Amino acid sequence: QLQLVESGGGLAQPGGSLRLSCAASGLPLDYYEIGWFRQAPGKEREGVSCISGFDGSTNYADSVKGRFTISRDNAKNTAYLQMNTLKPEDTAVYYCAAVMAPPYCTTLIPSHDMDYWGKGALVTVSS
Repeated sequence: QLQLVESGGGLAQPGGSLRLSCAASGLPLDYYEIGWFRQAPGKEREGVSCISGFDGSTNYADSVKGRFTISRDNAKNTAYLQMNTLKPEDTAVYYCAAVMAPPYCTTLIPSHDMDYWGKGALVTVSS
C-alpha cells in the first residue's frame, strides 16, 4: 500500500513562493504517475499538474502554467510542486495523488483515476 504525506504548505504573500513536498512510503514511486490537485473553499477539486513515472513528462493547468513546476526524486521517493509568483486565487488545500499507469500523464489525469491520496496541505496566499 502506498502512503502519501504532503508538507510545505503555509502562508505566502502575493508574488511569493512555496514548495510542496509529497513523501511516499510503503512502495517505490518509480512507476507511478503523480498528480497535484487543489480544492479551494466552496469549489470542486481541480487538477494542477502531473508528472509521468514512465518518461518524466509533465502537464499543467493553464492557471498555473509558467508559475508552478512539478518534479520528482525517485531516489528520495518524493515528488515536489514548486509554486512561484503566487496569487490569492492559488489559496487552497493541495493534495498529491498517485496511480500506477495507465492512465499516463499525457494530459492532466482526472482525480477519479487516482488511486492513492495524501491528506492535503493548506496553502494561503494573502498580504
